[in-house]
Amino acid sequence: MKLLFIGDIVGNAGRSILKEQLPDIKRQFSIDVCIANGENAAGGRGITYLIAQEIYDCGVDIITLGNHTWARKEIKNFITSDSKIIRPANYPKGVPGKGCTILSMNGTSIGVINLLGRVYMDSIECPFRTAEKEINAIKKQCSIIIVDIHAEATSEKAALAYFLDGKVSAVLGTHTHVQTADEQILKNGTAFISDVGMTGPAEGILGVDKEIVLEKFLTSLPVKFELAEGKGILNAVVLNIDNNTGKCNEITRIQKKINHY
Repeated sequence: MKLLFIGDIVGNAGRSILKEQLPDIKRQFSIDVCIANGENAAGGRGITYLIAQEIYDCGVDIITLGNHTWARKEIKNFITSDSKIIRPANYPKGVPGKGCTILSMNGTSIGVINLLGRVYMDSIECPFRTAEKEINAIKKQCSIIIVDIHAEATSEKAALAYFLDGKVSAVLGTHTHVQTADEQILKNGTAFISDVGMTGPAEGILGVDKEIVLEKFLTSLPVKFELAEGKGILNAVVLNIDNNTGKCNEITRIQKKINHY
């Protein structure tokens, strides 16, 4: 199984880049399944129903979210009924939506779990114990399990990867928008990278207009973030996974710089 995971899609720029680049990437790497983090897809915060459909139309099979899941109020109208979009599983019981989904592709079932970190983030339920619970619920149905850990701290992401080594096919970090160079296959066959990176504006600061961010740092006054313009970037990873064992044999980083979007 060749699986593509695309880093945080940011705003219209990220969606435009996705639409332009994804077909070629899928052909180049013979991709079977595509997952993307879409929590920043609507103007840099949250996601809407129409934007989710736009991302699916680009060729994405599953959308994961993160700490901006609830930034757009309308998400409550469709997050539960849409089987292809998931929010962090460690939100409290009773929150709309689901933290895990199963996709069947060419006779193989792929489980996808979304988690939110707690270090420097909102105080929610334990991602480690939640991961155990979600894995136990689906492991008999899925030979392949992918975990998106949307978190700030590299240490928390790495700890989760070692905690789940051999229990899942991959633990992939999102949220910081900066692709890390620590991709690896752990001892028991789980792929890991601290952060897959971002798909969106390349000439800002984490996708935001750099002058606005500089003003905030220099003055400590509130500012309204606006997305940067100019060149773009697409960050992703490709996983080569054994369908029978669920172990990952190879993880490859992708970073494509785009001169326009």
